[in-house]
Amino acid sequence: MSKSYKILNNIKSVSDIKELSYDELDLLAREVRDFIIESTSKSGGHLASSLGVVELTIALIKTYNFPIDKIIWDVGHQSYAYKILTDRKDAFYDLRSFGGISGFPKRKESPYDSFDTGHSSTSISAGLGMCVARDLNKMNYKVVTVIGDGALTGGMAFEALNNLSNLKSNYVVILNDNEMSISKNEGGLNKALIGVRSSKHYSELKNNLKKKLEKTKIGLFIKKILVTIVNIVKQISESEGMLFENLDINYVGPIDGHNIKEMTDAIQKVQNLNEPVIIHIKTVKGKGYKPAEDNPTLYHGVGPFNKETGELLGDSTALTYTKVFSNKLVSLAKNDDKIVAITAAMTDGTGLKDFSVKFPDRFFDVGICEQHAVTFASGIALSNIVPVVCIYSSFLQRAFDQIIHDVCLQNQHVVFAIDRAGLVGADGETHQGIFDISYLRLIPNMTILAPKNAKELEQMIEYAIYKIKGPVAIRYPRGKAYDELNEFNQDLELGKSELLFDGSDVAIFALGSMVSTAVHLRNKLKENNITSIVVNARFAKPIDLDMIDKLCSKNIKKLIVLEEGVKSGGIGSEIEDYVHDKGYDIEVILVTIPDAYVEHGDVSKLRIALGIDSSSILKRIITNGK
Repeated sequence: MSKSYKILNNIKSVSDIKELSYDELDLLAREVRDFIIESTSKSGGHLASSLGVVELTIALIKTYNFPIDKIIWDVGHQSYAYKILTDRKDAFYDLRSFGGISGFPKRKESPYDSFDTGHSSTSISAGLGMCVARDLNKMNYKVVTVIGDGALTGGMAFEALNNLSNLKSNYVVILNDNEMSISKNEGGLNKALIGVRSSKHYSELKNNLKKKLEKTKIGLFIKKILVTIVNIVKQISESEGMLFENLDINYVGPIDGHNIKEMTDAIQKVQNLNEPVIIHIKTVKGKGYKPAEDNPTLYHGVGPFNKETGELLGDSTALTYTKVFSNKLVSLAKNDDKIVAITAAMTDGTGLKDFSVKFPDRFFDVGICEQHAVTFASGIALSNIVPVVCIYSSFLQRAFDQIIHDVCLQNQHVVFAIDRAGLVGADGETHQGIFDISYLRLIPNMTILAPKNAKELEQMIEYAIYKIKGPVAIRYPRGKAYDELNEFNQDLELGKSELLFDGSDVAIFALGSMVSTAVHLRNKLKENNITSIVVNARFAKPIDLDMIDKLCSKNIKKLIVLEEGVKSGGIGSEIEDYVHDKGYDIEVILVTIPDAYVEHGDVSKLRIALGIDSSSILKRIITNGK
């Protein structure tokens, strides 16, 4: 794709941007925004958040000396303009594709990316650490962090803010306030930010007073009293504006986040202060593209779309696992007022929108606070109410300690609906759901299920709510629900698998999303005159070891275990150890994701690259597991 851009096409390095007039910078912003819309309409990606920070990105490049100075984009959803303007425009057409550039900041991708991000609320902590290292090394580069109001709801961000006032050198935190995370922001912090207004006269008064007091000989006690008086006046006249000042952090704003000159002026004024500063900017998520402005949640993470109309391309009617979960939970909740649903700023993504509308008193969006969500659920479960906690696999790992300490240790009946389990594709390393089997299997009292198809997911939701008395997790993949094998409908029984097909040469023991792969493999084996037993594992914990005994007693030659997760701690590792300890004379072939981070790309291509597709597995079987 080539298009004539008057300014953008002539940007060869970030230094070119510094030479542009403000009128030219405004034109550049329009061209960058158009470039993002054009390219994302073909590749998909995080559109709305990136459109909202185009002017901010230009202002930052205008005022900082990247990559000598360091920038951290919290989460990284909003980094597209930054990538385009830091020598990656030509590579942008392969965004998030296999072998192409990432949709998130990656240090290995560019020297302009100073910290890898992908999960929320980490940026202030990382930036503070970089400032401390800078000072210890007696260097003088600058550090700036961009964090959204949604990410600021995360507890880790407040831990960092609490620590930030101890810093005695420059650090600028840009608060990008668009009143959105992925779903609309919830909670008291959001309400406080809505009312935050800061007077420039107040900031000047406070700073001038501090400087004058430092030169006087009056006692420290009197100085504190005078500064306190100024703060009290501020609180009386404009109390909500003290949100950050009460943490002893300088605050500037709010500033129009689409006015490049206003932002560059503000940044330049605070760049040389020997203390941390928060600059509060107000932006519009999806700015400049009406469909994204009107529906920023839909266009947060979007697939290919028609640029002219905004219409999403692809089969939007396909039944997804997320929709299956949503429909079943709503159906059960209609007849059971003891069911509540909890999510962490992912109402739409986890399929809870319908639940939230139908049962608003039993729906809780706690913000980007996975740790709180889990312990909150445990508190609810104490009173004979069943909380269903709906969180993506890669985000649930942020609450690992709370799952152990607050749920499983107390054997609380909390149901974890783990969406996006397994490979998720284009979002890459930070979002692949490949660790949940391993880390959840470590925890005593936890039961883990994984459905073979849509119908079995419905069964498992009902089973988890009504038949399990302790902690239980159901993991299911992103995307279209597998809708075959419906003729196999054996009742669920704790720790028991389901025999699908019989055979005599090899046995395939497959978990969840890998059952469909097992069926494809069975057909390929048949073409090679090899008959196979296919078993739907159903449970990742407890594993049906009785079935393993039965399979190994059939004199089969090979036992193939399939799971869409890493090897260490997975079901295959336990089965391999069990077979060895029992002394069975059978070859065990483990089909897992390697113990490594998996980069971005189309899921089908990733499966081939990782060797977990049916053709790759067939080759291993025929070549004796190699």
